[in-house]
Amino acid sequence: MAMSASASLSKAVKQQYMELPQGDKVQAMYIWIDGTGEGLRCKTRTLDCEPKSIEDLPEWNFDGSSTYQSEGSNSDMYLIPAAMFRDPFRKDPNKLVLCEVLKYNRKPAETNLRLTCKKVMDMVADQHPWFGMEQEYTILGTDGHPFGWPSNGFPGPQGPYYCGVGADKAYGRDIVEAHYRACLYAGVQICGTNAEVMPAQWEFQVGPCEGIDMGDHLWIARFILHRVCEDFGVVASFDPKPIPGNWNGAGCHTNFSTKEMREDGGLKAIEDSIEKLAKRHSYHIRAYDPKGGLDNARRLTGRHETSNINEFSAGVANRGASIRIPRNVGQEKKGYFEDRRPSANCDPYGVTEALIRTCLLSEEGEEPVDY
Repeated sequence: MAMSASASLSKAVKQQYMELPQGDKVQAMYIWIDGTGEGLRCKTRTLDCEPKSIEDLPEWNFDGSSTYQSEGSNSDMYLIPAAMFRDPFRKDPNKLVLCEVLKYNRKPAETNLRLTCKKVMDMVADQHPWFGMEQEYTILGTDGHPFGWPSNGFPGPQGPYYCGVGADKAYGRDIVEAHYRACLYAGVQICGTNAEVMPAQWEFQVGPCEGIDMGDHLWIARFILHRVCEDFGVVASFDPKPIPGNWNGAGCHTNFSTKEMREDGGLKAIEDSIEKLAKRHSYHIRAYDPKGGLDNARRLTGRHETSNINEFSAGVANRGASIRIPRNVGQEKKGYFEDRRPSANCDPYGVTEALIRTCLLSEEGEEPVDY
């Protein structure tokens, strides 16, 4: 099993230094999405006192030519603090700070989807849109081979691994447990976790979150996962189809509801939304992975609990449909629906914004409306 060299450094020695008092100073780790739309970057600065809100955090900058975000001749990019969490690695009073990225001219960077998402969420705030996202991922060695798989072959076929227990079924549970507790400490709205269908594949769920919080909390949960995996010397992959062939891919199923849908008789509003989504399938497919649908094409084949990427479908309790209405929602005639199309490496800002535009702002056509 290929592990990173830094994982073999003594964590006990490091802990000696982490226990040293830090005085009144606070370490704030600024985190941002790079030019790939899926990679995360971070760097730390010292603050004179503990920030109580986003307004207490200064803007910062970084070299965008080294993050696929600018040219070297004009490389300064701005980091604008957007959401703050407790730091589970350095512990209180230190902070994780999720940032938006602006270009030299103060316009949003190409992969800063938060700005328009926030604008759209504010337009429908009175409808109280809730989201819950189910983030699947695969634990890999540093050589790209799934954690715990035989070095020259494959484990037994899928079947015993989903929600499995035992050393021959659950590969890498330590990482899952560490990530879960770190998210709870940080203040992330993590609400569950389970082993997935393919061995070394896991899922955690974040939600319910209202509006822009969905994207903020999922991105920080992803960052924490990458950092936990770094400590263990392995890699978390959000590739939607990490292993070709008869193995499940990885998605980020997105559950969505409004106040109207959650109240008695809300099934009518759910069905109205599904009708709107049916007319805008290709727009959503483009918004649901960072490569405009190319990544998802490997996953959405109509097999392995997915729908076909070229067709829209909906059904009660149907895991082979684009949109699933949970059985209890069909019975109670209120609740939420699940969009099963987003890929594991989707940008939650892009996904949640697309759902609001189509379902609540009743947009039509292939392009988003500029408000």
